Amino acid sequence: MSSPEIASLSWGQMKVKGCSTTYKDCKVWPGGSRTWDWRETGTNHSPGVQPADLEEVVKQGVKTLVIGRGMSEALQVPPSTVDYLKKHGIDVLVLQTEKAVAKYNALAAQGVKVGGVFHSTC
Repeated sequence: MSSPEIASLSWGQMKVKGCSTTYKDCKVWPGGSRTWDWRETGTNHSPGVQPADLEEVVKQGVKTLVIGRGMSEALQVPPSTVDYLKKHGIDVLVLQTEKAVAKYNALAAQGVKVGGVFHSTC
C-alpha cells in the first residue's frame, strides 16, 4: 500500500489526496490518514511531539517518518521522540511544515513507505 499524497497545504488546512476531510493537523501513513488531535496525548507546542503521537503511524510499518513543526516551527520535537523513532529503526526528518510536506510527497512518489505528522499553523 502506498503513502497518500498531501494534495494541498495552507495555514490551518491540509488536504490528503483521496480523502474528503480537510485537516488542521494530520497524521498520514501508507493507506491512510486522520486528524492529529493533540488532546489525545496532551501534546502542546512545548515540550512538543511525544512518542504517543507517533505510535499509530509507527505501527503501520513506515521506514521514514516526517514531522512538520508548523509554519513558524513553533512545535517542538524533543530528543526523546527522535530517539524513540531511531530505536524502532525509522529514519526521521524534522522540518518546517511546508518543507516537510514537500519532502514527504517526494518520498511517497518514490515509493518509500513513509508516514508523517504535520502541524499546519504556527
